[in-house]
Amino acid sequence: MLKLVSSILQRECPFVPAQLILVGVSGGADSLCLLDLLHRLGYRLAVAHLNHGLRPEAAEDAGRVQDMARTLGLAFVSDVVDTQAFAEMESLSVEEAARELRYRFLFAQAQQMGAQAVAVAHTADDQVETVLMHLLRGAGLEGLRGMPYWSLPNPWSAEIALARPLLGAWREQVAAYCQERGLQPVQDLSNLDTTYFRNRLRHELIPYLEQYNPRLRANVATMARLLAGDFAVLQQQVAQAWQTCWLESGPGWLALDLERLRDLDKALQRRLLRQAVAYHRPGLRDIEASVIEAGVAFLAAPSRSGVCNLAVDVYLQVEGPRLWVAEWQAALPGGPWPALPAGAPLALDVPGRLRLEGGWELRAEVCEDVASARAEAAQNRDRYQAWLDAETAPAPLLVRPRQPGERYSPAGMGGHSVKISDAMINAKIPRRARAAWPLVCAGGQVAWLPGCRPAEALCLRLDTKRVIQLHLARE
Repeated sequence: MLKLVSSILQRECPFVPAQLILVGVSGGADSLCLLDLLHRLGYRLAVAHLNHGLRPEAAEDAGRVQDMARTLGLAFVSDVVDTQAFAEMESLSVEEAARELRYRFLFAQAQQMGAQAVAVAHTADDQVETVLMHLLRGAGLEGLRGMPYWSLPNPWSAEIALARPLLGAWREQVAAYCQERGLQPVQDLSNLDTTYFRNRLRHELIPYLEQYNPRLRANVATMARLLAGDFAVLQQQVAQAWQTCWLESGPGWLALDLERLRDLDKALQRRLLRQAVAYHRPGLRDIEASVIEAGVAFLAAPSRSGVCNLAVDVYLQVEGPRLWVAEWQAALPGGPWPALPAGAPLALDVPGRLRLEGGWELRAEVCEDVASARAEAAQNRDRYQAWLDAETAPAPLLVRPRQPGERYSPAGMGGHSVKISDAMINAKIPRRARAAWPLVCAGGQVAWLPGCRPAEALCLRLDTKRVIQLHLARE
């Protein structure tokens, strides 16, 4: 056993020998085995134990772990938590709550001690159970690869590794080692309670499946190891794609390049969406496949609102060439669009100009050459430029934001009107930009919605004698 774990440590767990390792010790056979092995191999160790407050004998277990740490001359830290209360408060199962509290405690202590890693005693049997749990819940490659030997970064730290040196050892080997070394593990009777999902797998499902294939556990462990290798290759591609699509980030938000994201294979799109959610929720273990599929569908065909709720208070929002992945309470930065300053509406003289927020300017000019203006308007492809008949659009013009339910009749629709809100959506004006988007009005009606065509009634006619040219542009 000593030789096996020494080989695993050299191959899978790059510990720095002189730096501290915090070992999570429950007092059971697995954790006592891990502690004894690491101590015999000469690593610098400290011991941590968390009493989950679920069993009457838990305080006695903590005392036995402390005694062993003292015998080995190691520092010992412990704490007591109310797992049941935490589970109810966070709407978690007791198993999930205990796991979350345990890792929070371990990494908090590791941070205080300056430890390089937290070492826990998951075995090959735990790996098999974990993979089967993921399979039953529905998982992709990441779930079916099981737990890695070494995780850095991990959901609890970007600097302190999570190590599992016993993943290559079976429970039978651990028990034999404890007997050989005279270690006396505590007996946690809750491990026999089949109301817990993992215990049902351990005591009921796995023995049942082994009737079909006695090598079930070995085969599942081998599958997990092979898939872990495939996952590592995929992660290299994901990392490259992430760098390609990444634009910027801030408190509670990140921005990705939408077109580059759309150019990726859907498998990579799924991976990047999972990574984006994990960016905001690093402790989240499972994201339902249906949630990610909804996100992938949204990338291809965004809804009219331009928003897709993913999960755990994280949403997607399309704005022009970028995709926001943000928390609902996050304040997204101002976008590169024009915005009316506070105090609008504003008068726009002809000729004249208005400075808008975002570094934009709205200019109004008089065109003396009506024929040239008419030809230029007919060939115009700049949606931030428009020409109006000065007689039907008398100066000064009024620039203001939209009003609830407001409509206008753009050129080319035969006099039919559309809601300003619908026209903004069709023009792909970002949702956050719409409230302060400038509308140019004349004679009490909307003359032009920048980004769309001018109003039919104010367009140039054959008998137009005087032309106003409007141009919205960055200064």
